[in-house]
Amino acid sequence: MMEQFEQIDVNGAQQKLASEGAVLLDMRDPQSFSQAHPVNAFHLSDGSLNQLISETEFDTPLIVMCYHGISSQGAAQYLIHQGFEEVYSLQGGFEAWRQVAPFESGDAE
Repeated sequence: MMEQFEQIDVNGAQQKLASEGAVLLDMRDPQSFSQAHPVNAFHLSDGSLNQLISETEFDTPLIVMCYHGISSQGAAQYLIHQGFEEVYSLQGGFEAWRQVAPFESGDAE
């Protein structure tokens, strides 16, 4: 069980998502999330936090993503304190993800 979160790069994150059933948590603001986000990402916000905790097993690997990989570190540590056993902060955030990994855009309005 991890005492604190660990850093993970985009390649490592993709491997965990594909092979270990990890969940990618995108904590950027709703407008940014709606414009573009990783495929199958869960939008983590103050409003969805309780849903995440109630619907997710504590041994599920979680990968937290923000804009540049700074804010996600605090959120990842918070999730460790909530009881999740394996939590990662995505290095470089969405800016790193969008350069190499698939993402989907919302409705362009």
